[in-house]
Amino acid sequence: MSQTVVVRTIEEMWRLSREARRRGDVVGLVPTMGALHAGHRALIDRAQAECAFTTVTLFVNPTQFNQAEDLAKYPRTFEQDLAMCEEAGVDCLFAPAPEEMYPQPGVTHVEVSELTDGLCGKFRPGHFRGVTTVVAKLFHIAEPDKAYFGEKDFQQLAVIRRMVRDLDFAVEIVGVPIVREFDGLALSSRNARLSGAQREAATVLSRSLRHAAEAVANGEQDAESIRELTLEVIADEPLARPEYVEIVDPETLRPVARVEKEARLVLAAWVGEVRLIDNASLRPA
Repeated sequence: MSQTVVVRTIEEMWRLSREARRRGDVVGLVPTMGALHAGHRALIDRAQAECAFTTVTLFVNPTQFNQAEDLAKYPRTFEQDLAMCEEAGVDCLFAPAPEEMYPQPGVTHVEVSELTDGLCGKFRPGHFRGVTTVVAKLFHIAEPDKAYFGEKDFQQLAVIRRMVRDLDFAVEIVGVPIVREFDGLALSSRNARLSGAQREAATVLSRSLRHAAEAVANGEQDAESIRELTLEVIADEPLARPEYVEIVDPETLRPVARVEKEARLVLAAWVGEVRLIDNASLRPA
């Protein structure tokens, strides 16, 4: 276990990152909002394997929350998060206060249009503007060569990739596959808010994705039929309320009518008062 340096200021983060660059190190960045779990650990391990200097950011970004209550309930487990970073050998944990990241009300924002209009963007107005703005700031502050994001937030991953391409950020975006529990539930910091019955009910999401993927592998290509099959599986679980189920192009996030090449099935659902997201690749036979 190595000592992870905790950094609170932008100026100190600049200094450490630039020192690493002067040494010729490949600099890796894992942006998180804390409450780290095995899914985050997969991102960290990938960064550690590919980079000589790795920074994990821990910042619960207020500008990407639509509801103050959701922001207030977001779990904060700093000591546990630091312990995971030290166990993984992370060089730096950048954990700024909101006042450090936003010393005055922001009037400048980064927004990716079109890709944020549907899916989660339809139900969480302003969310992705908060995400892309803070990620752009983190890229400028940590100056990484590579940045690591989970595929569970598939729309977020696609949006950030497009932002990087459109604005010529000198950073490679690395997508890391979803990490799941033994019963298929995608790991999420929000899972901690589920009761026992809700936790069991939430597994219907991964089951519905699996049924859809099997249908496509067996020759089904009609997107609406696949979508209806997914909704039927979720409907069998009374504690789950689907918010959306869509089949989209993995890059543009536009709906597809037929799955004739790889597509992405993405969904969001409420289990009790907890909103969960999940997705799966659909590959035609």
